[in-house]
Amino acid sequence: MPDYSYEKSAALKGFKYVCGVDEAGRGPLAGPVFAAAVILPEDLEIKGLNDSKKISEKKREELFEVIKEKAISYSVALASVEEIEQFNILEATYLAMNRAIQGLNIPADYALIDGNRTPRDIKIPCETVIKGDAKSCSVAAASILAKVSRDRLLLEYDEQYPEYEFKNHKGYGTAAHYEAVKKYGLCPVHRPSFFKKFFGEK
Repeated sequence: MPDYSYEKSAALKGFKYVCGVDEAGRGPLAGPVFAAAVILPEDLEIKGLNDSKKISEKKREELFEVIKEKAISYSVALASVEEIEQFNILEATYLAMNRAIQGLNIPADYALIDGNRTPRDIKIPCETVIKGDAKSCSVAAASILAKVSRDRLLLEYDEQYPEYEFKNHKGYGTAAHYEAVKKYGLCPVHRPSFFKKFFGEK
């Protein structure tokens, strides 16, 4: 379960506002990539807080509201499908992460980044934490805000493009999703570059 070890380590170095940062949506075939940044009060206990992938959708929705209420500051940002296509998914993820950090209404002075790569152009000191969403409370909180925000957008897409059943797969490459694309082609929220192999580099 995540704890505050990484946050406390940063505090011992003199940093006051440590944010956790995580993304959601690097792998799907459709929709933007989201990122969130969260600064939590020291030792705040949020029951059930964990990596967003390890908890149910219902629990994520509950925690989403608790995190927003209890956080010192939080921010959710995205990089659009157009930006994913223009730059590539990794650069778009960096873009979303930087936007999330810069969107905090109380600026962070240190960031804990989920994964093993430091976002390009980050303006504050940071460290990467592999599987940070399972180790750091603030990164786990960020993972939930990013995941729920993205899932909610995909539900809106489902209403706009019901033939793709985005509500069921949230844009990921399931067999049913590929079948829908084969039948109806791509819609405006799909990432064309993710289908090059599927369509034979068309």
